[in-house]
Amino acid sequence: MNAAEIIKDIKARKFKPVYLLHGEEPYYIDQIIHYMEEHVLNDMEKGFNQTVLYGKDTDMATIMNASKRYPMMSDYQLIIVKEAQDLKWAKETEGSSKEAEFVLNYFEKPMPTTILVLGYKYANFDKRKKIYKAIDKQGIVFQSELVRDYKLAAWIDDLVKEKDYKIAPQASALMAEYLGTDLSKISNEVEKLILNISRDITIDTDLVQKNIGISKEYNVFELQKALASRNVLKCNQIVNYFADNPKANPMVMVMANLNAYFSKILKYHYLPNKGDAAKELGVNPY
Repeated sequence: MNAAEIIKDIKARKFKPVYLLHGEEPYYIDQIIHYMEEHVLNDMEKGFNQTVLYGKDTDMATIMNASKRYPMMSDYQLIIVKEAQDLKWAKETEGSSKEAEFVLNYFEKPMPTTILVLGYKYANFDKRKKIYKAIDKQGIVFQSELVRDYKLAAWIDDLVKEKDYKIAPQASALMAEYLGTDLSKISNEVEKLILNISRDITIDTDLVQKNIGISKEYNVFELQKALASRNVLKCNQIVNYFADNPKANPMVMVMANLNAYFSKILKYHYLPNKGDAAKELGVNPY
């Protein structure tokens, strides 16, 4: 199941007793957890039946004991463990500890009135573990994978479309190049963009530059164009602008973009079939 399908089921009140949300991309994990926090229980039920714990501040015994409670004046209790990657997970070895057996037993037979959500971010949970297999059988396991840089523009297109707005391909490509792979940051910038425009307006590069703070003349993309055309004067103007405005143009971001740019040029020169360059280089054709 993907994030949208999980949220759709939650909206339809189709719950599982355990959710393991893991993976390198935190955006979808946060999205699912936030939706569950807001919508699983109503305001009256939350006081006694909604618990939020953090991996570094709790342990599995506490989580298990909380999970075995019965809800009060509600059909369910919701227990959310954020940053579950910081938990000290009991080792599964021959002659495993009583704690490991205690934890595994719960996941094999979870409380039907408890909804336990484990947000395990920035890494993949070990699929070889018995706990993983038990959760996969009794609940939902969702792996949140990173969106590769060459898929970012399409991801932005889909995000804008979901919100019933339109964006030009050049604009989504510009956002992808400038904002990088931080999906939360991209989502926030899209929210800013659509805040003051009507749905009949297509988001173009001018709107992106104006609202995200990309200088129209002095940005890393114009620097790339100047380098490609060997326009030394323009290159110097842009570099001097960067030096005068370091906060708007962090050196790390500039160097990362230039490195990616020259890497693609190098790859392009060695392509046997340059007709498929966009596909081979993993770049947006715009």
